[in-house]
Amino acid sequence: MKRIKEMPDDAKKFIKRPMQVWATQINEHFEVETLEGVMTGQPGDWLMEGIDGELYICAYSIFQRSYEQVTI
Repeated sequence: MKRIKEMPDDAKKFIKRPMQVWATQINEHFEVETLEGVMTGQPGDWLMEGIDGELYICAYSIFQRSYEQVTI
């Protein structure tokens, strides 16, 4: 197995397609069944639903840098 320590020189830049996601902030320790198995969330993390209905956890610090609330 090849071990990669940095981005290769031929890497290209991409931007994530804008899409709305459902999310709720959980303010206690929690567990959720994800496609990768049972994962544990920390207080303040966000429970999110993916485009195919799958559930996953997003850490508070990543969520704050990546998402804005949509007014419907």
